[in-house]
Amino acid sequence: MRIVHVSDCYAPRVGGIESQVADLAAHQVSQGHAVHVLTATAAETGTTTLGRYRETITEPSGVRVHRIASPVSLGLPVHPRGQALIRRALALLEPDVVHVHAGVVSPFAHDGARAARAAGLPLAITWHCMLDGVEPALALGARATGWRSARFAPSAVSGVAAERVAEALGRTDVSVMPNGLDLTPWRAVATGGDRTPSGVSARRGGGGPLRVVATQRLAPRKRAVPLVRTVAQAHERLGRDTAGRPRILLTIAGGGPAEHAVRAEVAAGDLDDVVTVLGRVPRQTLPTLYRAQDVFVAPALLEAFGVAALEARAAGLAVVGQAGTGVSEFVQHEREGLLVDGDEAATDALVRLAEDGELLAGIRAHNAAVPPSMSWAEVIGRANRVYARAREAVGLPGSV
Repeated sequence: MRIVHVSDCYAPRVGGIESQVADLAAHQVSQGHAVHVLTATAAETGTTTLGRYRETITEPSGVRVHRIASPVSLGLPVHPRGQALIRRALALLEPDVVHVHAGVVSPFAHDGARAARAAGLPLAITWHCMLDGVEPALALGARATGWRSARFAPSAVSGVAAERVAEALGRTDVSVMPNGLDLTPWRAVATGGDRTPSGVSARRGGGGPLRVVATQRLAPRKRAVPLVRTVAQAHERLGRDTAGRPRILLTIAGGGPAEHAVRAEVAAGDLDDVVTVLGRVPRQTLPTLYRAQDVFVAPALLEAFGVAALEARAAGLAVVGQAGTGVSEFVQHEREGLLVDGDEAATDALVRLAEDGELLAGIRAHNAAVPPSMSWAEVIGRANRVYARAREAVGLPGSV
């Protein structure tokens, strides 16, 4: 099968949609498919001898990446002639299916969807976002442009995200195509005998801290500053041990525009011995970090999926996340972690886990013994079913 992915951004080392598209494409190549990616992201300066804005390269994975970027967009993943250029690329590539990856604001992805629809090509669109706040505008646009009845296969990365898409588009055929994960490095942490003794075992002996970690891009919507306040309140309630040490510790791994605000919040709250801000940490080193942690906290309120939380859950950590977000796709309350409603409830959950060693040990034992179901084999299977629906929608056989 020849598959063309269309994504505003394509920079696999960044994370989010970018890494998921890259990993999905690479796994599809490994299964014998011819896979292309159309993106409006320019190549990094100094990484290519070709043009940064218009180039085609073959990555080591075998994925063919076609950069259709513009120097006039000031680095934004948008092209003023995006739809026409994508239409031309699709005519040359002759794909068996076009898979568009959309966020809340995805001009290039939307250009790709319109181009594929106009050409009558099998089209699958996956939303990697929560549409809260933009549903009315999307619903109005879908009615005006015919997307409510258009022949394509819609999906989203979680059940809660799919509900928003279905409501906005007025459709009943929105399926779930979750993000995938290579479980191997994370399960090695969960099941390995070399795990660093953590707060769980220490508290059995009477007094180790609850070790909490959050891995995220430090952007306002990820809510790292409220997370620091949540942990500060838990610290205030738990107090210190007889040696004067905090009974809860937070490590934040990640960088971004809110990093200064996070560090300022730590300083203002006199939390230097409670909160450690590591800055950006390479993804491949995160399993090592998780060896010494008990709990992963996902504070975002509009989390469509939560790959970082899934990685931590696969590594055997308990997860504290917001109910009604994509984290609930792989966390059931009091089984893989605790689902909460708001920051005050998150504080309560952390205090509970710090004081109830039996509950924490039970969650950790379950997560160590039972891997999550979002392996790439599972995700590729779901993708193939979505592609079959996309082909059948335009009158073609589901399989190629």
